[in-house]
Amino acid sequence: MFSYWIPITIFAAFMQNLRSVLQKNIKGRLSTGGASYVRFLYALPLSYLLLWAVQHYGGYDLPALNAEFLIYCFLGGLSQILFTFVLIYLFSLRNFTVGTTFSKTEILQIALLGLILLGDEVSMAGTAAIMLGLVGVVVLSMAQSALTWGNLATSLFEKSTLVGLICGAFLGSSVVFFRGATLSLGELDVMIRASFALAVALSMQTVMLGGYLLWREPGQITAVFRHWKPASAVGIVGFLGSVGWFTAFTLQNAAYVRAVGQIELIFTFAASIFFFKEKTSRMELAGIALVMIAIVAIILTG
Repeated sequence: MFSYWIPITIFAAFMQNLRSVLQKNIKGRLSTGGASYVRFLYALPLSYLLLWAVQHYGGYDLPALNAEFLIYCFLGGLSQILFTFVLIYLFSLRNFTVGTTFSKTEILQIALLGLILLGDEVSMAGTAAIMLGLVGVVVLSMAQSALTWGNLATSLFEKSTLVGLICGAFLGSSVVFFRGATLSLGELDVMIRASFALAVALSMQTVMLGGYLLWREPGQITAVFRHWKPASAVGIVGFLGSVGWFTAFTLQNAAYVRAVGQIELIFTFAASIFFFKEKTSRMELAGIALVMIAIVAIILTG
């Protein structure tokens, strides 16, 4: 049955794809930490503005803070930051392609952690669709590299595989923790829960990553403000994506949301063809087809 979380997720995935493009454009001016920081710093005031608007025009009271909510927000924010740094480390490894592929198990890890922490169940049909999507992502990864099924099998016990799984675990756990934060606010309206959780999470992330940069890369703080024009564009687009993700997580099982969010791969694929005129292999088309079938199946069964 069609639900609002589906178009919201597609919007969030598109904004995430656009944010990634914008972040790449400022990567030459900022370090990886600085480029990551702008998505939190410049999105923070917008999150406060959204929370005020939802509260003021919706006639809602601010949700009461509770320990469970704060813990989930903190763990979600920290996991998302750690994911960024583990991903950077993964790229430094010799066999990083294998590790990157194993990081795509994120959705399976979300389904497992969501069941353990939140009691979110995934149907048999939903599990099959998620597995199909994972195969599609792996096929797509293989098409874009020299990776083979044999490489994956023989690399199961390599360091890059473990780091890739940890990378997926941090990204997956951040999603589950953020959903846990919105659910811990009770039966309030979706928008007040989503906007409140987003504002609190961004506040924590801005402080955490800002503190790290002051300690390890103090020059990046001034650089983030010096390059405010491109940085603010990243913040605005990232904010819009985050609003979509938090709203979707509030409405639906995080595993289903992230599975449909794989449509981001299709956006990237389409851009490479229509804007950059890149050639496409049959294997890439097969991978995209599997992802699309999985997304449709999840929409129909989720």
